Amino acid sequence: MARFARWTVWGAAVALLAAGCSGGASGDGAGGRGGTADARPPAGSASAAATPSAALPAALTGQTLDWGRCGATEDSSAPGDDWRCATLKAPLDWSKPGGRTIDLALVRAKSRAGDGDRIGSLLFNFGGPGSSGVSMLPSYGSTVSSLRERYDLVSWDPRGVGASEGVRCRGDKDIQAAESLDSTPDTPAEEQAFFQDATAFGEGCRKAAGPLLAHVSTTDTARDMDLMRQVLGDRKMHYFGMSYGTELGGVYAHLFPRNVGRLTLDAVVDPSADAVGHAQNQARGFQRALADYLTSTGQDPGKGSARIAALLDRLDAHPLPGSDGRELTQALAVIGIVLPLYSEAGWPRLTSALEAAQAGDGSELLTLADRYNERDSSGRYGTTVHSQRVISCLDDRQRPTARETKLLVPRFEKISPVFGDFLAWDTAGWCHDWPVAGQYDTPEVSAAGAAPILLVGTTRDPATPYEGARKMADELGKGVGVLLTWKGEGHIAYGSGSSCVDSTVDDYLLKGVVPRDGTVCS
Repeated sequence: MARFARWTVWGAAVALLAAGCSGGASGDGAGGRGGTADARPPAGSASAAATPSAALPAALTGQTLDWGRCGATEDSSAPGDDWRCATLKAPLDWSKPGGRTIDLALVRAKSRAGDGDRIGSLLFNFGGPGSSGVSMLPSYGSTVSSLRERYDLVSWDPRGVGASEGVRCRGDKDIQAAESLDSTPDTPAEEQAFFQDATAFGEGCRKAAGPLLAHVSTTDTARDMDLMRQVLGDRKMHYFGMSYGTELGGVYAHLFPRNVGRLTLDAVVDPSADAVGHAQNQARGFQRALADYLTSTGQDPGKGSARIAALLDRLDAHPLPGSDGRELTQALAVIGIVLPLYSEAGWPRLTSALEAAQAGDGSELLTLADRYNERDSSGRYGTTVHSQRVISCLDDRQRPTARETKLLVPRFEKISPVFGDFLAWDTAGWCHDWPVAGQYDTPEVSAAGAAPILLVGTTRDPATPYEGARKMADELGKGVGVLLTWKGEGHIAYGSGSSCVDSTVDDYLLKGVVPRDGTVCS
């Protein structure tokens, strides 16, 4: 089982390769400025949740980071000499800050500015949940090079991810075996196997993570961020969150509104949607992207979607031969179709893969699915999905039953004939029989008194549909959430080809210039 129903790290990775559309300000464009970001909220603003940071032990807040050369990670080689790595100690349980600690891996490239022009540290989170910032930020460095003029660029592996107590819930052979299971069960036997696999995965996570499994929530990581701020010596938090990283940024702003400096949230998660609501949003977003792709190839979106749905139905009964003796199943085909929809740059690859599959060759879609699932040529899988699951299942309280899911399927299929049933069943299987209870239905992101936070929404974003950006702005509160819209395709706007988006974000982060709420880049 592999989820794309929420916020996938691959969205950020694919965005790095996207050519995108170049754009300038529209008539309501980025030339209209709303003021300057003030890192000092109005006097009297308060957050009771922020007070624990004042009482943290000096052993945590006063620790000195030992920055040294970075080594290679599981999924990337060692970065260049500009990058240094360190380890931060954080409480395992934030309700007991003086108790047991865990190690968090950090990476940094120091600012090129002198002390007088340096603003501070700029933290990055690339989504997932489960993305390794230690691996991602060096590869993203050229895209955000302008920001290094005044910031130290910093990222980290959140708790439960990569080098920060990362979790591997099952071995490679078991992962490959699970790929043959039907993710849209049609019979009692398939349904039983589907849920048994979910239970087995959760049990594997419990054994692998131990006590950590109950302490990898978004709220835990937001508190880690504020500890990082203090140890890095910053008075305010400056942050760039993408995809799931936007939810993390919203939770941080709620917990620590007085500490908000300049926060940019790109590809914004809808904070008002529960687990089923997110899956429905994703069904709409990916179906919308598929329709745009089909239109670009001269096909009727309705008829093209019907042909792809028919292909998936055939694969449900008769998988296609792929590479290395493996087969392209229905579930793997869906994942293979999803990956190139994250960016227009992937559309030609999708055309080739679909044509091959229609002709009886599943190898190209299988290769795309393997890339999404982080499977290398030797058959070894990455751990992003493991981390994503342990974090999201601790966050999500909603647990649809099999009966409830069956009632949801027709609604999902109406939204998307290609992705609907896969996403509907995912809501039931993802956190089925999970060893720890979820914490909330929807995250709290209200941040009264915080400095203005810049939200960037892309109108044709498949993974975090545009409508969520306006909802995040509303929930952050009046005068806090400031929405910048890019009329474009793909997931993650910054660095995707719009000079309007890039210059507006740069002006906000580097100069504190807040655009007018509702500014549009076309």
